[in-house]
Amino acid sequence: MSPWPRWHGPAMARLWGLCWLAVGFWRASLACPMSCKCSASRIWCTEPSPGIVAFPRLEPNSVDPENITEIFIANQKRLEIINEDDVEAYVGLKNLTIVDSGLKFVAYKAFLKNSNLQHVNLTRNKLTSLSRKHFRHLDLSELVLVGNPFTCSCDIMWIKTLQETKGSPDTQDLYCLNESSKNMPLANLQIPNCGLPSARLAAPNLTVEEGNSVTLSCSVAGDPLPMLYWDVGNLVSKHMNETSHTQGSLRITNISSDDSGKQISCVAENLVGEDQDSVNLTVHFAPSITFLESPTSDHHWCIPFTVRGNPKPTLQWFYNGAILNESKYICTKIHVTNHTEYHGCLQLDNPTHMNNGDYTLMAKNEYGKDERQISAHFMGRPGIDYETNPNYPEDLYEDWTVATDIGDTTNKSNEIPSTDVADQNNRERLSVYAVVVIASVVGFCLLVMLLLLKLARHSKFGMKGFVLFHKIPLDG
Repeated sequence: MSPWPRWHGPAMARLWGLCWLAVGFWRASLACPMSCKCSASRIWCTEPSPGIVAFPRLEPNSVDPENITEIFIANQKRLEIINEDDVEAYVGLKNLTIVDSGLKFVAYKAFLKNSNLQHVNLTRNKLTSLSRKHFRHLDLSELVLVGNPFTCSCDIMWIKTLQETKGSPDTQDLYCLNESSKNMPLANLQIPNCGLPSARLAAPNLTVEEGNSVTLSCSVAGDPLPMLYWDVGNLVSKHMNETSHTQGSLRITNISSDDSGKQISCVAENLVGEDQDSVNLTVHFAPSITFLESPTSDHHWCIPFTVRGNPKPTLQWFYNGAILNESKYICTKIHVTNHTEYHGCLQLDNPTHMNNGDYTLMAKNEYGKDERQISAHFMGRPGIDYETNPNYPEDLYEDWTVATDIGDTTNKSNEIPSTDVADQNNRERLSVYAVVVIASVVGFCLLVMLLLLKLARHSKFGMKGFVLFHKIPLDG
């Protein structure tokens, strides 16, 4: 019997999986440079002979370089340079280690596209200088530079500053070669005219009205002379800057309300490091109701809304054109506040058919107002079959009033008296009870009178002794 039938179902699936895995490793090994090994997420080059002379690159149509998270290189004496485009394909790279090798130069933009890079170890190479521009855009957790023959100069003062700023107990024991070719502890390095820059922002009052314009001025100082630039983040408003040596200005025009709360920074940067001065932009604008929907039921009924405005708007609800009064049964709730945006709802506790109608929200501040209306239907009137009477009119009885500032949903200072759903229902029930009691009493009295009359008619004395009318003779 042929052995083929034994390989089917899950067994066959596992066999094919192993085959594809083997093919994958084979393809990865073919794509690796000589003296290196590769997996789906890792490249390591540790064989000193024949070794590599350039940074390892994967062959086209091989393992996706975006999936590589770690590159480990050791004992590669002929590897001297990392060029600008050597590392750019490894966008997912997190850990880079090059130790005991011949690395002498790293291009300024070598790590420009490696924003995920967290750990860099360049121990015991041949680096004599290293610029902070390599790493200024990265959020590194670790940068190890021990064992490199750095030259004592202003170019490496940033490393000393970084060590001092970090203040970690595991500070590296770094040295540099002075003019006498003697090792000097980097912590003792003093270079004339080589210090951190400073930035000073001369900002006017950055509380402006939407649509207006504003100009910021900044001055920088330092030696070496710093470069000045503006960090405006994701500013929406149109802006342009002018820079002349140590002075700069930023002009923001037609300011958008979307930029309220954003930070604007003037940055001074030189070889040693950088300094910045920042200011927050506050934009005042009229309210706008960006969202108002039909009521939804959860623990309570809620008419959801979203309002934007700065300063914070005052909210006022209207019910069928009349002011709506707040109580513990109906009130405004703000659930989320996002700077100038407020998300909340008009909360109703057990509304009835008497709450059906048109609800209007008005948002108002000193720059203007906005209002929107929604129709709400909570339930039909009792005793009405709306399937057979779909056009039956709803009688809407009560008006409520409320004028409340956002965040304060307990304001009861309105002159209009509070009338809420529970009070109305209580009055209805009391009226019904009163009618029932009066009807019962009247019915009981009529029943008693009928019984008395019936008993009197059948008594042994009859009705003769009971004179209802007395006849008076007409003749005298």
